[in-house]
Amino acid sequence: MQDDNLPNQDKRAPRRSSSIFFIEVDKIRPNPYQPRKEFDDIKLSELAESIRQYGVLQPLVVVRKEISTPSGGVTTEYELIAGERRLRASRLAGLREVPVVIREDFSEKVKLELAIVENVQREDLNPLDRALAFKKLFDEFKLAHKDIAKRIGKSREYVSNSIRLLGLPQDMLDALREGKITEGHTRPLLMLVDREAEQRALFKDILNRNLSVREAEKMSREVAQDRARKKDFVDPEIKTIENKFREALGTRVLIEKKGNGGRISIDYFSEEDLRALLGRFSLVENATVENNSAKSVESARLLNEPAVSSEVKEPPQNIATLASASFAPPISDEPMADSAESHASKKEVEDFTI
Repeated sequence: MQDDNLPNQDKRAPRRSSSIFFIEVDKIRPNPYQPRKEFDDIKLSELAESIRQYGVLQPLVVVRKEISTPSGGVTTEYELIAGERRLRASRLAGLREVPVVIREDFSEKVKLELAIVENVQREDLNPLDRALAFKKLFDEFKLAHKDIAKRIGKSREYVSNSIRLLGLPQDMLDALREGKITEGHTRPLLMLVDREAEQRALFKDILNRNLSVREAEKMSREVAQDRARKKDFVDPEIKTIENKFREALGTRVLIEKKGNGGRISIDYFSEEDLRALLGRFSLVENATVENNSAKSVESARLLNEPAVSSEVKEPPQNIATLASASFAPPISDEPMADSAESHASKKEVEDFTI
């Protein structure tokens, strides 16, 4: 206990209570290996209010640092190992001193390990910051994924999957940090890491259509199935047609050719999307759509279909005519020739599927 009546006592020295010291907050430097790059201001304010009422309940962990001064002397500072949120909140609360436990100086690896363990145990560390910290342990300190997992009390798969998300493009990582997508959304995006165009399309849909993780995973699996279907041979004409449909409709379109016929699958994510698609094809205005939890165009049937007319009509501009009975000839920029026979076989859309 410090006694103010002792003239020779250095009042700037840390105050001690049992094995806990009280150190001025201005003498504590942040941990250079702190994995957390961003701190939630609202949560910090809540913690500061708690500290005002109850004090700092858990001591910070620091190491002592002797710093040489320009005059040739030595001054003592402390480097934070664990407890940066408590330190920041204590400053917000107006505390001059905080309780600390002083440890012997650690190696750089141990400093990083301790900071990671503290933050991972809180479960609110940004997934990107966590992945970068794991990668630092792996790259700079040569710790295997299983060794990192053992130190933080997680599985090896947890560590490996965290590091794996760093393979996403920077704008997707930025979206993850900013909370525009979740860590769950990174899984289906990573499934398309070797399909840049499809990955971009899925990322755009996640942002613009507010896709759930389950919906994003479903789309990613469909792309994987499409990849398996086209593994042996990719028909460039079919791919071109799919791209034209995608640009025209604003959603993913899959064409599966079977003999002289085939099937066209169009993705949609709500009844509003379905009605917009119907409007593009000028099929039905204000059609009643049978709702279905699968939200599949294949399972959604149009009710009140208009009577089939024998009148031959021009096909919609810039949209390939859909037919399940026969496959259209190669698309060209030239207008399609009018033919009563050809239009008679293509005047009805039998089904759509996802």
